[in-house]
Formats: sequence, structure tokens, C-alpha cells
Amino acid sequence: MTTHAPTAATSPSLHRDEIRHFHEWGYLGPYTAVPSQEMTAIRQRIDTEVIPAPGPNPKNPLQSRHIDHRLVHDLITRPEILVRLRALVGDDLVVWASYFFTKEPGGKEIPWHQDANYWPIEPPLNLSMWMAIDEVTTENSCVRVIPGSHRHVVPHVPARDGVAFAQEADPAYVDEAAAVDMVLRPGQFFLFNERLLHQSHRNTSGTRRMGLSARYTPPFVALLDQDAPPLFPGHACVVVSGEDTFGLNRTQPPPS
Repeated sequence: MTTHAPTAATSPSLHRDEIRHFHEWGYLGPYTAVPSQEMTAIRQRIDTEVIPAPGPNPKNPLQSRHIDHRLVHDLITRPEILVRLRALVGDDLVVWASYFFTKEPGGKEIPWHQDANYWPIEPPLNLSMWMAIDEVTTENSCVRVIPGSHRHVVPHVPARDGVAFAQEADPAYVDEAAAVDMVLRPGQFFLFNERLLHQSHRNTSGTRRMGLSARYTPPFVALLDQDAPPLFPGHACVVVSGEDTFGLNRTQPPPS
């Protein structure tokens, strides 16, 4: 049985078999949100306008730039992304985090982990989008996923020395032989849920690997503390589809 997503990448939404694939294997994609030639100009703006400027978290210019920069907001709300998210969890969606995952040559390994292990959300329901800003290959440290691993909560243990996180999934629960490499062209993205085991190697190439992640959830999910790590003082969610009728989390409008 294949663990690769169906090939209806140009569909305006999701077919029933794609939805089943997401529930069975924990991820979907890759799909194209931005043509590669358009991403060339966007990448230049990210490098010259976004990353060098201070963001909403003054300690980390890579975090949640959708809050203050329209270019980033528009990237993570492309119709090609939102229509697929709506097909999975409904029309009402907020973005509660985004991040530029940048690995320069020599950048550290990110160990196997489940995102829900680190997050202050209740209930732990989340859809993540990971978009390639640069060309993303096995050589420059693409994300790797283990299909089906989201069906179990994996214990996390203190991480080995030399990796990017303080905790990692217990290796006894990781079937690395089942891993799938998410190789992406600039502007392509994939979706995955909060418990899918994923990882990326140390960047042993001579080229940078930048990806943009965004975290989407229905507004009935509460952030237990928006002012504490992994978030920051003054953090707010942004409604990107439908409406928030719950009012559980601090929100703000998109940047102008």
C-alpha cells in the first residue's frame, strides 16, 4: 500500500481519498501554492525586507512575521492552502504561529519529534503547513516524516548533544526506515498534523534551506498562555478563514 498522497495537486479542494489519506497517514502533499518564478521575487523580499527587520517578538525575527508583515500573511493564506485546510477541519480557522525554519550550511539536526509535545494548546488539534522558500532537497536537509506515526503519542526524552531541540522522541518508538523525504521546489508545501513524527538532518550541503511553517487551528482550541514560550508577550492569533465565535484567544487583524 502506498503512503504517498494522491496526485490531485491542482484540485481546488480535497477529494475524499485525500482526506482519508490525511487521517490514515497524518500528512498530505506536496502541493504548489506559489509558482517557482514568483517565489524568486518573494524570497528576495523575505531576505531584504522581512528577516532583517524586528518582528513582533523582538528576540526572534523569524517568529510569527505574519502578524506584522503582509507578505508573510499573504503567503500563509494563499487559496491553495486554505481550501485544503477547510476541507479537513471546516471553515473557521485561526493562525496562532508561523516560523521561518532556516538552515544555513552546517545547521543542526532537528531530531524526531511530535509537535504536540511542546505546544500549549488544548485540545491538541492543529494543522501545520510547511512551505519551501528555497529549493529543498535531501542534500540541504529536507523535512522527513513517518507516515502513520500520528496515531500514537510518543514519549519524549532528553535530546542527544548537538541537536537543535532539548527533547526528542524516544528512539525506541521511531521507525526511521519508514521515513519519507519531503523534497520541495520553491513555493511547494505540505500539510501535517500535530502528532506526526518528523525530523531533518544536519545541513551538510553548501546551500541554505529556508522553509516557512504556519500553525492553523479552529477557534475552539485555547492557547493556555499566549505570553510565554514558545510564544511571546503580546502574541495574538489572526483569523484567516470564517470567524471566531469563541473568543478564547487574543486576536488581531491582519497587517495592512
